[in-house]
Amino acid sequence: MHVVDGALSNEVVIAGGAIAVAGIGWGLRNLDMEKIPAAGVLSATFFLASLVHVPVGPSSVHLIMNGLAGLVLGWAAFPALFIGLLLQAVFFGFGGITVLGVNTVAIALPAVLVGVVCRRGAAGASPRTAALWGGVAGGGAILLTGLLVALALALSGDAFLPAAKLVVLAHLPVMVVEALLCAAAVGLVRRVKPELFGVVSSGRGVAAHA
Repeated sequence: MHVVDGALSNEVVIAGGAIAVAGIGWGLRNLDMEKIPAAGVLSATFFLASLVHVPVGPSSVHLIMNGLAGLVLGWAAFPALFIGLLLQAVFFGFGGITVLGVNTVAIALPAVLVGVVCRRGAAGASPRTAALWGGVAGGGAILLTGLLVALALALSGDAFLPAAKLVVLAHLPVMVVEALLCAAAVGLVRRVKPELFGVVSSGRGVAAHA
C-alpha cells in the first residue's frame, strides 16, 4: 500500500504533503493525555502489521489496521500513523521520504472518515453490534485507502492507470481480512476496555455517552 519515491508527480506529492501537515496538526490538537497510550499501541500495531508485504505486480499488499485506529483515536490517528510510516521509511525503506505525506493521507484520512461514520455504532449497547460496526470500519478503511492510492497514481499520469486499477483489486482480499480482524478487536475491546469508545459501565450494564 506504500507509494514509493519517484512514482508520483510533484503536484501530487506537494498536495499530499500539505494535507498531511494539516491533518497531523489537527490530530495533535485532539491528542489528549488519555489517548496517548492507545495512540502508541495502535501506531506500533500498524508498524508491525504492515511490515509483512506480499508483492502484487508493481505494488504490494499488507495489513494496516487503520480502521481500528480511526475508531479509537479519531483525528489523532494522523500523527499516530505518520510516526509508523516515518519509522518504516527510515529503517526499512518502505515507501519513501518524499511521498511520506501522500502515504500518510492515504492511510490516515480513511481512518478518520470511518471513525466519524462508525464510532457511534462501535459504542452501541451490544458488543455484537459494536463488532459489526468494527468490521465495517476495518473493511471500509482499506477500501478508501486503496482508492486514495489509486487516485494519487492516476493523477500522476495516464501511464499509472493500470497500476491504479491493480492497487484497488489487489486490496479487496485485504479488505475482507481487515474487516474480520477489526470486528474481533472491537468486540474484544468492548468487553475488556469499553471506555476506549466512550462507553461507561453503569449498575445496569453498559451505556454509551451521548
